[in-house]
Amino acid sequence: MNDTDMRIKEIEAAMLQPDFWNNPQEAQDMIAELQDLKTIAAGGTPYDNSKAVVSIYAGAGGDDAEDFAGMLFRMYQKLCERKGWGWHLLHDHTNDHGGYRNLSFEVAAKGAYGALRGEYGVHRLVRISPFNANAKRHTSFVLVEVLPVIEKKQLEIPETELDISFARSSGPGGQNVNKRETAVRIVHTPTGTSAHVDGERTQQANREKALAILEAKLVRRLEEEHKDTLEDLTTDLGKIEWGSQIRSYVQHPYQMVKDHRTGVETANIEAVLEKGEIDDFLEAEKNIKE
Repeated sequence: MNDTDMRIKEIEAAMLQPDFWNNPQEAQDMIAELQDLKTIAAGGTPYDNSKAVVSIYAGAGGDDAEDFAGMLFRMYQKLCERKGWGWHLLHDHTNDHGGYRNLSFEVAAKGAYGALRGEYGVHRLVRISPFNANAKRHTSFVLVEVLPVIEKKQLEIPETELDISFARSSGPGGQNVNKRETAVRIVHTPTGTSAHVDGERTQQANREKALAILEAKLVRRLEEEHKDTLEDLTTDLGKIEWGSQIRSYVQHPYQMVKDHRTGVETANIEAVLEKGEIDDFLEAEKNIKE
């Protein structure tokens, strides 16, 4: 019996005791812990019922990659609209062509992280480049990062390890917001992990959201690298380029969207990118993780 199973039995035994509810807060915490442990034992994560923060980063491919980032953003917007999920923009860095160098948005729906976590990875687009005068085929790459919104603090990050900077926000809030430095960027200096938020109305709100996103990034890295402490993390964040893609979107010389992990594919690329119809991909990846 592993540690998870032992702890599950320990909590279940405690719940049978007549004095279990003498401390209601402690009892509720133990029940929440039990739910998380059972989720882990079933092959999921303790955050599957959480809201999600989705970040999109343009990688190799120049203007095409930044345009592709915008295409994926619209794909996820349409997905949210179809499912009735609320979302709001946390940060965006656009280019002169209407594309995005990077952006982040929060999907404020219970279970959004569990549904979208399989989207985490490098996405690849092959098409005739609209930015190439010779109409040549071009390949570009974008990283999609999906993180849970962690409601209860999981890590204690020393202030001395945080580099916090402020800038004028481009987010909501009217004219006044642009006169104050409300945008917040936080870097965990030992690992280079960062979070940037300017979509909230105040500097404090942006700071709290950036800290929460930074914590979620570090928690995920600890899990992925099977490390116990922040000191064990490396600074190698990987590259957004050929050979690391999880899904390909091909518009030329044929039309195909194919997930390289599950083998799920469709020739209806318009439905995927323009309507956000990626349910088959999400379900197949979810089944693999479970």
